[in-house]
Amino acid sequence: MALTVEVALAEKNLKILMVTSEVVPFAKAGGLGDMVAALSSELSKQGHDVRIVLPRYYSVDLGRLQRVGGTLGVPLGTDEEWCAVYGGRLPDGEVKVYFLDHQELYGRDGIYGTKSEPSFPDNLRRFALLSRGAFQLCRSLDWIPDIMHAHDWPAAIVPVSLKTRESEGLFAGTGSMLTIHNLGHQGVFPAEEFVHLPLAPELYHSAGFESPDGINLLQAGLENADVLTTVSPTYAEEIQTPEFGCGLDALLRRRRKDLYGVLNGMDYDIWNPETDLHIPANFSHRNLDGKSVNKEALQRAFGLPVDPEVPLVAMVSRLADQKGFGELCGPTHGSLFSICDDFKLQFVILGTGEAWCEEELAVLDEKLPNLSVALEFNDPLAHLIEAGADFFLMPSVYEPCGLSQMYSLRYGTLPIVRRTGGLADTVENYDQESGEGTGFVFDLLTPRALYDTVGWAVWAWYNQPEHILAMRRRAMQKRFSWERSAQRYLELYRLAAKKRSD
Repeated sequence: MALTVEVALAEKNLKILMVTSEVVPFAKAGGLGDMVAALSSELSKQGHDVRIVLPRYYSVDLGRLQRVGGTLGVPLGTDEEWCAVYGGRLPDGEVKVYFLDHQELYGRDGIYGTKSEPSFPDNLRRFALLSRGAFQLCRSLDWIPDIMHAHDWPAAIVPVSLKTRESEGLFAGTGSMLTIHNLGHQGVFPAEEFVHLPLAPELYHSAGFESPDGINLLQAGLENADVLTTVSPTYAEEIQTPEFGCGLDALLRRRRKDLYGVLNGMDYDIWNPETDLHIPANFSHRNLDGKSVNKEALQRAFGLPVDPEVPLVAMVSRLADQKGFGELCGPTHGSLFSICDDFKLQFVILGTGEAWCEEELAVLDEKLPNLSVALEFNDPLAHLIEAGADFFLMPSVYEPCGLSQMYSLRYGTLPIVRRTGGLADTVENYDQESGEGTGFVFDLLTPRALYDTVGWAVWAWYNQPEHILAMRRRAMQKRFSWERSAQRYLELYRLAAKKRSD
C-alpha cells in the first residue's frame, strides 16, 4: 500500500499551501518574503497548484485585491474571530494569494512590530489567527492541500494542528513542512497566553510548546512537522550545535534525520547585469566594460572622488550586530576606522537598523573622507552598488542563506564573507597561488580578522589584477537557480506526504 501511495505522489502534481507572514511584493521584512514568492512561482511553473495565505496588513492595498467568499469564522481558544478573505496573485499571474483581513489584529503599520515597538504584544493571537485561519480557508475553498508549508515561528502552529486537531478528517493525508529562515526568532510568549491558541490545554506540555520562558511556537513546530528544512546546507548543520542552535540544538539533533538544508535560489531576471534597468551601463562576463561606468556613477552617487584605480568596498545590509557591525564599527573596538585610514580604498554602506549603529556610522562618515554612508532603504541604489563596487563585505555572525553575496557574484563584485551558513555554501575562497576562487573567506569574527581579510582583498587588487579579473568572470557565471531548489523541495514534499500515509 505504501509503495502505491509513493508512486502516486511521485507522478501527480501537488497542491501546496504556503502559510507565511511575508511574501513579496505584498509584505516584506526580510528574505523570507523573497523566498516564499520565488519558490511558489517556480513550483507553479512546474505545474503544481501553489497557493499562499498571509495576513492583510494595513500596508496591503485592498484596491489591488478582490473579496473571496463570505466571512470566515476562526476558532481561537474559547472564542471565535471573524475574518474577511481577499484574493490576489503574485506578479507571475499564476499563484493565488489569500489575505485574512482582521482590522483589530492586522490593521496597523508593521508586520511584527514597529521601530518604536519592535514586537507587538498581541503577536501570539495575530499569528495564531493566521495558522488556524489557513485550515478554515481551505475548508471554505473546498481545496485540501497535499502539503502545508509553514514558514518560521508565525506559522509553526500549522504542523502542530495537523498532528493533533486535524489528524483525522479532511486533512488526515496532508503533510507538513516547517522551514527555519532564522532560528534566532522563535515566537516566545508568556505561558498564560496559551488560552488564545486553537489547541487543547494539555498540548502545552505534550506538543512541545513548554519552554523555560513560556510558550515557544517554533519549538513546537519543530517537534511536530513531518519534514524540517532550512535555507542552506551549512546552516542546517550549524543549528545542531550549541553555538548556533539558540537553545534548540538538542531538539534539532534529535530530529536530524528529518532536517534538510536546501539552498535558496535567486532571481536572475531581476538581478542581471546584462539587462538591469537600474544601472547606467549593462555588462556581462564576456564584456566587463560597463562595470567601470557603473563604478564612476556609484562614486558620484556617494560623493566620493572618481578614481577607477582605487578599490571600492561596499555593504548593503540591515545595520545590526547579527550582520557583524559590532566587530566592524562598535565604539572603541570596531575596525572600520582603521580599514579606511590604513588602506587605499573607498567604502560605501547602504542600510538602516539599530540606532547605535546608525549613529556610529554617521560619526565615522564625518571623520573619514573615503567612507560614505546612506542610512536608507533604496533598491535602485542597491543595484548600482552591486554593479559598481569591486568588493562586497558580509561579516555575518550567522547567515542562514543570504542573497546579497549571490547578487554580488552575478555582478562580478567579489564577496568578502565569514565562513558561515549560506555564505560558506556559495563563496569559494581565493587561492593567491593559482588565482582560483570567487571571493575572500575568513572564519573567526573579530575586528582583526575583518581588517586582515579586507586588507588581503586590497592586496590582491593592487598586486594580482589578473586574478581579480579571472575571479570576476568566474563569479558571474555561477548560478544558484530556484529551479534546482524547487526540485529538492518537491522531493521533500512527497516525503512528508508519504509519512502521513504510512
